[in-house]
Amino acid sequence: MTDTVLFDYWRSSASYRVRIALNMLAIPYGSVSVDLLSGEHKQAEHLDRNPQGLVPALQIDGHMLTQSLAIVEYLAETRPGTALLPADPLGRQRVRALSYAIAMDIHPTCNLGVVFHVMQQANDPEAARSAWMRKFIGEGLQAFERLLDNPATGGFCHGNTPSMADLCLVPQIYNARRWNVDLTSCPRTVAIADRCAALPAFVAAHPDRAAPQ
Repeated sequence: MTDTVLFDYWRSSASYRVRIALNMLAIPYGSVSVDLLSGEHKQAEHLDRNPQGLVPALQIDGHMLTQSLAIVEYLAETRPGTALLPADPLGRQRVRALSYAIAMDIHPTCNLGVVFHVMQQANDPEAARSAWMRKFIGEGLQAFERLLDNPATGGFCHGNTPSMADLCLVPQIYNARRWNVDLTSCPRTVAIADRCAALPAFVAAHPDRAAPQ
């Protein structure tokens, strides 16, 4: 097995981002599934990798890295020629802002632990989960659509090359469709996500490809 190993869960948005980044940079890696539904992420073996008990964790360059955006930034800084972050400070700020709008605002609200807690409080857990997901993903993506109303937006979130922002967007659109979020008010967001989703690095990272067989 390659020295680079991704400890992930197939439906994890954060893991999905890192899979895309590794594919974009043509970094060979092995994958080890950490089953969130069975609680493997809270077991001692995984806590040794990531004391937060979260995925992904990436073993690379002799180190164990955590937090998906920090991992992506590490890859951008250590692999020359990547376009994951723009070369100019203002461009990097914008890509980070777009990335954080998803990874720090939408994603935490809809994370597994939060949603399970919501379900425990409800008389109809499944209905509560669906309503929660539609509300917070929908509102977050509507705000993202407004952020894309900017001259720096091109064929992708920033310019005409996929960046860290696109790595965050595609998994969130996957989740939006999974939960039947109304995306009619987000045409630019959807168009960019669909453009990304057709690229080989994104195709290979799709949850359907990453699901345990």
